[in-house]
Amino acid sequence: MTKLTLRLAGYLENLARALRRYGRDDGKVLVLGGVRSGKSRHAERLAARHPHVVYVAPGLPPSDDDPEWAARVAAHQARRPSNWKTVETTDLAGTLRKATEPLLIDCLGTWLSQVLDEVGAWEQRRGWEHRLDDRLEDFLAAWAAARVPVVAVSNEVGSGVVPATSSGRLFRDVLGALNNRVSADADRVQLVVAGRVLDL
Repeated sequence: MTKLTLRLAGYLENLARALRRYGRDDGKVLVLGGVRSGKSRHAERLAARHPHVVYVAPGLPPSDDDPEWAARVAAHQARRPSNWKTVETTDLAGTLRKATEPLLIDCLGTWLSQVLDEVGAWEQRRGWEHRLDDRLEDFLAAWAAARVPVVAVSNEVGSGVVPATSSGRLFRDVLGALNNRVSADADRVQLVVAGRVLDL
């Protein structure tokens, strides 16, 4: 390759990156951050560029048994524009495949917690690892094939202390691996720390 060809290839790569970053269609964006980092607010701002958005809530629905969780859900609901649709489901793969409008998924951490429960991971039910692998691979295939803009929020769990329980370590390890796979097939990845956004 000549120097001119190398320079031209570098220019085109930078142009493609800029178009993905600032273009009208953001493709697939993964927003990572710790608890109360501002990751959800940032993801909502990214999604709000589109006139119509489907907000996908894959976590536990609010209940009177957990007022703290209910308050968190209510705060998220209050911030959403009135023209956004909300879908509560753990079938992220199916939702991605059927989507015709931009999606905001908030968040992969709460989804994974639900999936681990559904496949019997917490009780170590026989075959849970295979059921978990199937669910994750199905989601990752749908993520890779997504044809609408998608903003996915996830917890960055690799920077804290090692959890004291085996279930905590399982969750951290699986979510860390999932974030890696989602990131590898994202057009943009951003980390939110104390309200500041870093492009990765």
